Amino acid sequence: MISNCTDVEVKKAAKALKDGHLVAFPTETVYGLGADANNSKAVARIYEVKERPTDHPLIVHISSINQISKWAIDIPDYAITLARKFWPGPMTLILSRSDLAQDYITGGQDTVGVRIPSHPVALALLSEFENLGGRGVAAPSANRFGAVSPTSAEAVNEELSRVFGSKDLLLGGGICKIGIESTIVDCTSILPRVLRPGFVTNEMIQEVTSLKIDHSRKKNMVRASGLMKSHYSPRAKIEIGSEPLPGDGFIALETYATPEGVIRLAAPKTIEQYANTLYKAFRTADQNGILRIKIAMPAGNGLAAAIRDRIKKAAHKF
Repeated sequence: MISNCTDVEVKKAAKALKDGHLVAFPTETVYGLGADANNSKAVARIYEVKERPTDHPLIVHISSINQISKWAIDIPDYAITLARKFWPGPMTLILSRSDLAQDYITGGQDTVGVRIPSHPVALALLSEFENLGGRGVAAPSANRFGAVSPTSAEAVNEELSRVFGSKDLLLGGGICKIGIESTIVDCTSILPRVLRPGFVTNEMIQEVTSLKIDHSRKKNMVRASGLMKSHYSPRAKIEIGSEPLPGDGFIALETYATPEGVIRLAAPKTIEQYANTLYKAFRTADQNGILRIKIAMPAGNGLAAAIRDRIKKAAHKF
């Protein structure tokens, strides 16, 4: 099911998208599960394959900032500033939708999420798809809804191969560089509001826009990917901060020693490595039948805050 990313395979994948099939592809954050954003039947298959609630909006992936006006209207200047600085890259902008962005993409909201990924395979696929007349690829993470996001083609294969159709494709592109999902910035108000933290941090956003981040609580919060209390969850139970016991999995920075009998799942040296290895560690625990994972969360702002967000949601059970 995994295809090598030659020009021929990318063209084949773009044609599959245009014909209404699904294509899983790598981005710098996690692997996405893509469909033609203007094909309601193809998009419906994303929801079916992922077992995703149909009111949960998708992110439209485009190849160029020049495409943004097709999907959004009334774009504030600070949103354009952010796009010019951080695209291609791990940032999704929530904007007022155009007529092109239909309810089956937006979850019935008047907003749409848009981003340009920086992975060369993703950009090649999007460009080729647009050459065929496509205008954008709707793509959530390529996993079952609420489960651990995949950061390798093998993880996608493990998650979805049983529910993929015979004409659906998976483009392999190595291990995702960042390893956690994009920062989501709501740009529908006077000030930017970070809905989901990620590699692009609050500090970066404030520096580029010269605006404060809106931290107020709004009654009519925009729905976006990854905002549910429980998400990114392995089958293993996650406990935060407590001492690991023999037989437990353990994730912590390298400076934390591994107690005797504890199974070390990840020992990253840096915050960037922590983000990059987190989901792989979750999958390793499940593959080895580990029932409980103890985690020492990283301190600090920026990317560390995004990692803590993912861990807390992975630990939350309804």
